[in-house]
Amino acid sequence: MSPTRLLAEQLIARPSVTPQDAGCIDLIAARLAPLGFVCEVIDSGPADFRVRNLWAIRPAALAHQAQDAIKTIVFAGHTDVVPTGPLDQWTSDPFTPTERDGKLYGRGASDMKTSIAAFVVAVEQFLTARPDAPLNIALLLTSDEEGPAVDGTVVVCNQLKARGERLDYCIVGEPTSVDRTGDMIKNGRRGTLSGRLVVKGIQGHIAYPHLARNPIHQLAPALAQLVAIEWDRGNAFFPPTSWQVSNIHGGTGAGNIIPGQVVVDFNFRFCTESTPESLQSRLEAVLQQHGLDYELKWVLGGLPFLTTPGSLVDAVQAAIRDVAGIETELSTTGGTSDGRFIAQICPQVIELGPPNASIHKIDEHIALADIAPLTAIYQRVLDNLAATAS
Repeated sequence: MSPTRLLAEQLIARPSVTPQDAGCIDLIAARLAPLGFVCEVIDSGPADFRVRNLWAIRPAALAHQAQDAIKTIVFAGHTDVVPTGPLDQWTSDPFTPTERDGKLYGRGASDMKTSIAAFVVAVEQFLTARPDAPLNIALLLTSDEEGPAVDGTVVVCNQLKARGERLDYCIVGEPTSVDRTGDMIKNGRRGTLSGRLVVKGIQGHIAYPHLARNPIHQLAPALAQLVAIEWDRGNAFFPPTSWQVSNIHGGTGAGNIIPGQVVVDFNFRFCTESTPESLQSRLEAVLQQHGLDYELKWVLGGLPFLTTPGSLVDAVQAAIRDVAGIETELSTTGGTSDGRFIAQICPQVIELGPPNASIHKIDEHIALADIAPLTAIYQRVLDNLAATAS
């Protein structure tokens, strides 16, 4: 059994349903400490939702070169997994790693415990071959990525920023590939901005509409206008910003009452052509134009980030080409990731991991054939970045 698969199975066997870590971070720290990593466990959050985070860094062993001239690469990921769903629908126990038909089954196999295992083994093999490489190497792990994500990576990033720590490159191990490891990487993600709109009317009997004010009727023209707006046209890396309504609720359930209010939940997935402030002001201008009596609460889930082709993208593309023999596709599609937090303190962030077709599903799995290339690609990225730093 390969060392990456062995470590991945040890991690999968730990039932780390968010925000639980179930000992994963302690296991990783024990592997990193003998390599010279300084491992700092940062716990955060209330007692009933305690989150465990790990910041581990190994400074380059170069006495003749100033540390501030050495680049730092971070491998980032999460040890927590989503709930299993109905256990009786799994072919095998989700926390018992099981090989079947050339695949490794278990919750977290693809998202993203195999990536974490590949991080560790790639670093071990790289440092065995090049113990004096001119790179600072770090790992940032959390048990709060699949949950609210308020006590995880963002907490570590804020601490690193307060200390003045400089990060140069980051690879997030999210499952980004489609058919085989390395065929797609994410070099950015859209931002997410949510809102809850409450439009107020006057409740009354449906037979006496002149004595009431129907907020659904008042909202309808504004809603139609918002649906038709072109918020931006996107750019070479991002699709246009999208505005979508996710929920509408109005009424008491009775068929003879005009409701007193209507509640609308909506979300922007926005690119770098728009800002949260511009989207907020444009939407509220429409509401005011229609004379609505409303309350609106906003939640900014994350800013967009983009890493244009440069030293990190070049190193990753070359590594995938050398190991897998394919030209990777750059993409910014999909939801959010913890890359949105890291990008606030690190100028170059990409996401690279195994195929994502089974993530969050019953019988989550990774093809055994995808494990070795993932480790090799991570190691080759280290080789490529070290070569440019020498």
